Amino acid sequence: MEPDMSCGEEAAAAVRELQLILQTLGTSQANMAEGQMRVDANVSVHHPGEPYGVRAEVKNINSARFLAKAIDYEIQRQIKVLENGGEILNETRAFDDKTGRTVPMRDKEGKQDYRFCPEPNLPPLILYDNQTIPAHVDAQQVINIDWLREQLPEMPSAKREHLVQQYGILPEHSFTLVNEVGLVEYFQRVVEQTQSNPKKVIGWIINELLGHLKQCNLPVKQSPISSASLSELLNLLEKGSISSSAAKQVFQEMWNNEGKSAAEIVKEKNLGLIQDQKELEKICQTIIKGQQEVVSEYRKGNKKVLNKLIGLVQKATQGRADPVVVKAILEEALS
Repeated sequence: MEPDMSCGEEAAAAVRELQLILQTLGTSQANMAEGQMRVDANVSVHHPGEPYGVRAEVKNINSARFLAKAIDYEIQRQIKVLENGGEILNETRAFDDKTGRTVPMRDKEGKQDYRFCPEPNLPPLILYDNQTIPAHVDAQQVINIDWLREQLPEMPSAKREHLVQQYGILPEHSFTLVNEVGLVEYFQRVVEQTQSNPKKVIGWIINELLGHLKQCNLPVKQSPISSASLSELLNLLEKGSISSSAAKQVFQEMWNNEGKSAAEIVKEKNLGLIQDQKELEKICQTIIKGQQEVVSEYRKGNKKVLNKLIGLVQKATQGRADPVVVKAILEEALS
């Protein structure tokens, strides 16, 4: 992350990455809403090729979202001032999240004496590496940065790269996994316990699990659906025991009734796939008879309307029909 950034979202992304690094190291949870981390933004504008302009500092910002808004507002404010013939003051400003504007606090034109002085209780900090550490010094009594580097956990950027390489998921999905505390481990446990492709697993975790967690404002560790429970559900789907629409119903039941297994819910709600081919053919014929206008459109060459018939069969069977099988039956019946 270079310190020279060009927009608010770029700065917000850098802050989020810093939060992840601090959390990974165990230094801090870096929860900005709880005051564990604050951000100052120095903003200036200039034409390409010209010297940097006078900067204003926006102090004590308490969220990455507000940081992005503060910077973008300040950029536009400074541009407007200059275009109107004004001058940018070297000043400290604050961001008002209610109005979405920055407001002046104090100027920096005069030299300020902060009365800094040496702290006598803090001795000098001398750093060594493997090449410079003195031979006669006890390695446990000095700070060796090479030794510290070896003890570091995997950093977020490296973790994202490994997820993409190991599981073949999209880079943006790796960001989602790493950004949520505990979600990488949850994902990996599901992959280990299910027969589903990791790409299918990531879809369920991001679209279903994470969506429900966000809606209920819950962290991953408080999810009503454990990794083992989700794995069981995905295995039923992979084996063809239930349809994808039925699987979503089962997921919702598992969320609402913590402790019930996917297999129990499928049995109780009778959500297993209809295996009887003749029964499916009968249902399809009923739908065809009741949708003659759609049938006529299909036979005129509009193949897209077949999806409507498939949807009606799914509705009639409460999601218990395999869409692939239904499509084949309908195509044969309409040929």
